[in-house]
Amino acid sequence: MPPIADVLTPDGLAAPVGLRTKDLLSIGDLLPEEIYLILDTAEAMKEVGTRSIKKVPALRGRTVVNLFFEASTRTRTSFEVAQKRLSADTINIAASGSSVVKGETLADTVRNLEAMAPDIIVVRHQSAGAGHLVARLCRARVINAGDGMHEHPTQALLDALTIRERKGTIKGLKVSIIGDLLHSRVLRSNVQLLQVLGADVSVCGPATMMLPDMARLGVRATTSIDEAVEGADVVMLLRIQLERMSGYFFPSLREYFQLFGMTPERLRRAKPDAIIMHPGPMNRGVEIASDVADGPYSVILEQVANGVAVRMAVLYLLADELQS
Repeated sequence: MPPIADVLTPDGLAAPVGLRTKDLLSIGDLLPEEIYLILDTAEAMKEVGTRSIKKVPALRGRTVVNLFFEASTRTRTSFEVAQKRLSADTINIAASGSSVVKGETLADTVRNLEAMAPDIIVVRHQSAGAGHLVARLCRARVINAGDGMHEHPTQALLDALTIRERKGTIKGLKVSIIGDLLHSRVLRSNVQLLQVLGADVSVCGPATMMLPDMARLGVRATTSIDEAVEGADVVMLLRIQLERMSGYFFPSLREYFQLFGMTPERLRRAKPDAIIMHPGPMNRGVEIASDVADGPYSVILEQVANGVAVRMAVLYLLADELQS
């Protein structure tokens, strides 16, 4: 592998090292060294964003399709920005503007796209396993941008990059993840990644929103936010996902905030240099108070900025397969 300093050149990018797999569907598909490769490459990619002309020709002549069946601001936009900075030809398809509204299945949609020979497909879908289905049907490289309540691998990678930048390392850190655990694909990807890199992970939420297989994840679980925040290096809040709820999990949003919302008073239990994270979109006054979200320890906008760099890195490294 070339030194990371040599990855970027004034005229473009050196030949990528690549990943073992054709697709990025799950954090579990990545070896620890591949995770570090993505993070190191993303750090190098950040330099492109400081240039007056924010472009390199790494994916020139390549076609990338963003196939989004769920609403998205940060993920969809950062993928598109990443693709344009790598000089790819980008096509955006939303379910509301596609033949899905006429009854076409995901499989048929993908087969039709495959007939047009795209190089990479980025897919977000409300059903768990959708990315795996797309990957089975396509020769194109597939990136899972979130599949139901299953996983969101690039979110976990950008969170790891943000933590490492702020803390210097991930190993040995106490990370507390608080919120809607049951419906969160961000939780599942982050738990896998953070544990692989040596973090001590605990989770907190209402008893009604605990995962049934929490013990299998190997994390400590509590319904006490004070216990979860105590001595934490990193506090990650998760959005209450009302759109995925088919029942009543707590009496009201106001009561949820009273019991589980992150306030300045609760934050004082964490370490003095703790950082506050949220994958977005935030429900202010529900998961997090505005003075915490906008406070000095918040790295929420840094997460957004790092999303572009991480997605550039993933696209670039998968492009190694396109060359072979």
